[in-house]
Amino acid sequence: MPDRLAEAQDILFQLGLPPKQHNKISGLTLLALCRMTKVSPWSSARRESLTIRKGIMDYVRDTLGVAYAENSREQFRRFVLHQFVQAGVALFNPDEPDLPTNSQRNHYSISDEALAAVHTYGTPKWQAARDHFLSMAGSLADRYSAARTFAQVPVTLPDGTQLTLSPGEHNAVQAAIVEAFAPRFAPGSQVLYLGDTAEKALYLNTGALQAAGLTLTEHDKLPDVVLLDSARGWLFLIEAVTSHGPMTPKRIVELKAILAGSPLGLVFVSAFPDIREFKKHAQNIAWDTEVWLADIPDHMLHFN
Repeated sequence: MPDRLAEAQDILFQLGLPPKQHNKISGLTLLALCRMTKVSPWSSARRESLTIRKGIMDYVRDTLGVAYAENSREQFRRFVLHQFVQAGVALFNPDEPDLPTNSQRNHYSISDEALAAVHTYGTPKWQAARDHFLSMAGSLADRYSAARTFAQVPVTLPDGTQLTLSPGEHNAVQAAIVEAFAPRFAPGSQVLYLGDTAEKALYLNTGALQAAGLTLTEHDKLPDVVLLDSARGWLFLIEAVTSHGPMTPKRIVELKAILAGSPLGLVFVSAFPDIREFKKHAQNIAWDTEVWLADIPDHMLHFN
């Protein structure tokens, strides 16, 4: 019986993956991405988009006979698939490049170029196919990241600083807070903090924080966007809400504790993409806070 796992590990070695990606879990992941069994020929490998837990891990357990614990998901993502994508062997969210980073629908597939090489493994054509892949490997990662980059959410801060948020509706609301809410309801304000679903502290204006007498750090439980309105002495604390996270009474208590030493007036805002999303969370919003809807940006509701 052929040792497909050993062959998968050899393929990864020959395709230029680092030594840590020649291990067993990496080989099993490649087999899963190619929908290979223990006996199927490499010429039968095929491309299919798979999530980590139900697509890859379940396939590894049910078809390849190796079970990994539920909490191994991050091991697959951080130490196998991330490197596969960087090397051009796999694609991240090829079917929906605008999925947010924390989406349950995030998925991976083997790249067409890697699959073409894999099909020839064990045949006289392998060496040429492998060399062709390696000649393109440097540009593959750039090419396949282009679609995801295109789907990212640009945002311009009041001072002209340009940032890019990872794809997704949540970050689109955050961009609207900065570009539509702030000019209307906090004109002249500074962005002190802007989070991201992929990178918690995307922007942290430490200088302005210190000038305002605040000692916040990126480790505090900040809301998605923090604006400083120096003219009125107000600090806008804004949560972008697309699936969870409005300004609940519990959240208000947490934020007041963090900002206990602040001389500024605190304005708590729950920002929604539209009224439909607002209705889902209305019963959880704390009284005496503000509600803003991105699709009707000229109005703000005082929740009372």
